[in-house]
Amino acid sequence: MKSIYLMLVVFFATLLWSVINPKEPFTCFLEIIPAIIGLLILLFTFKQFRFTNFTYFLILMHCIILFIGGHYTYAEVPFFDYIKEVFHQSRNNYDKVGHFAQGFIPAMIIRELFIRKKVINNQHFFNFIIVSLCLAISAAYEWIEWFVSLATGEGGDAFLGTQGDIWDTQSDMLFATIGAIMALVFLSKMQDKALDKL
Repeated sequence: MKSIYLMLVVFFATLLWSVINPKEPFTCFLEIIPAIIGLLILLFTFKQFRFTNFTYFLILMHCIILFIGGHYTYAEVPFFDYIKEVFHQSRNNYDKVGHFAQGFIPAMIIRELFIRKKVINNQHFFNFIIVSLCLAISAAYEWIEWFVSLATGEGGDAFLGTQGDIWDTQSDMLFATIGAIMALVFLSKMQDKALDKL
C-alpha cells in the first residue's frame, strides 16, 4: 500500500507542476483532464478492482507524459526541441511519445483486465483484440482532438498539434498501435509475474 501512496504523491506533485504557469492554460486543461478522470475512476473502483502495482506504475508514467505535454504543449517540450535540432528533425516529436504511450499503457491495462476477469477464452485472439482496442482508443482520441479544434478554433490548434503534418493523425494512430504491440511483446511476462503475486 505504501507504493500506492508514493505514486499518488508523485501524481499530484507532477500535476501541480504542470498547472503552474503552463504555456497555454486551455491546452494544459485539455491535456491533463484524461489523467484526472482516470484517477477518479481508479479511486472509485479501487475496492472493487485493484490493479497490480506494476500496472499502476505504468498508468502513472502515462499521466506524467500527459502532464509534461500539458505544461509545455506537445509541440514545445524543450528536450524534444533539443532532439529536433541535434537530429535535424522537421518537428518536435514529443507528440509521438504521447501517442506511443497511448497504445503502450492501455495495452497493459486491458491485458490485466482480460486476464483477471477472464474476458476472452480463445487465446489465439487475445493479443489481436487488445491491439485492436488500443487502436480504437487512439482513433477515438483523434476524433476528440478534431472536434475540439473545430469547436474552439485557434484555441484548440495546440491541442490538435499537427505541426503542419498532413499525416499527423494517421502517424499518431500508428504509434499507438506500435506501442500496444511492443507492450505485449516486452512486458507481458513482467505483468504475469506481478499477477502471480496477487
